[in-house]
Amino acid sequence: MIRTIIVIVYLTIAIFLILPFYILYSAITGDPNPMYQIAMKALRLVLKIIGIRVHVEGVENIPARTCIFVSNHVSNVDPPALAPYIPRRVAILAKKEVFRIPVLATALRQARILPVDRRNKEEASATVDKAVEYLRDGTSYLVFAEGTRSRDAHLKPFKNGTFVMAIEAGVMVVPISLAGTQNLMRKGEWFIRPGEMTVRFGPAVDASEYSQDQRDELRKRVHALVEAGLPEEQRPIDDSK
Repeated sequence: MIRTIIVIVYLTIAIFLILPFYILYSAITGDPNPMYQIAMKALRLVLKIIGIRVHVEGVENIPARTCIFVSNHVSNVDPPALAPYIPRRVAILAKKEVFRIPVLATALRQARILPVDRRNKEEASATVDKAVEYLRDGTSYLVFAEGTRSRDAHLKPFKNGTFVMAIEAGVMVVPISLAGTQNLMRKGEWFIRPGEMTVRFGPAVDASEYSQDQRDELRKRVHALVEAGLPEEQRPIDDSK
């Protein structure tokens, strides 16, 4: 718990005292890359402070082209713990509530991170359209395709929206099997525990080879690849996908 408090203080200082300078730089130059790089270094340091050891496998499966990285989701720690270990700049479809934090919201928008309100279909559709625009412009995205985190750590069915987006943009889809994070921040807890996590990149799938009528096929194929990279205790309880 002490480590979590240290991290909260560290991130508060970083967001409100350091981040504004990078926001100003990004606004003047139109280049958010320095801000993104320093943010990823900060997150790696956070993981070290907490005592989280990260094992990365399958980096050779990541193509040079623009990608959508599709991961399973079992813990609130997943986005900040996973993003620093994707070896390229990625944006994320984030919960709308995150954008309520002053300063941080501006930085998120500059980095092309988009708010998602799944309760509002019109806003959700607009977010997908904007993400497709950014994908076509060369920005890769990290998406948790289950739509929300799994409460029992078992892989749940994927939503179709991610794959509609991938087909529309004609990009590669890289499956990520994320293991162990359910033990780092358990259900009902607000603090992060030390431990190990594994990030396993699976074989990429070319969404440009699929039509919108085939989005279910793409979804099932990527789901199967994510499942194949997970330990037995995180695989689906039944065969429904």
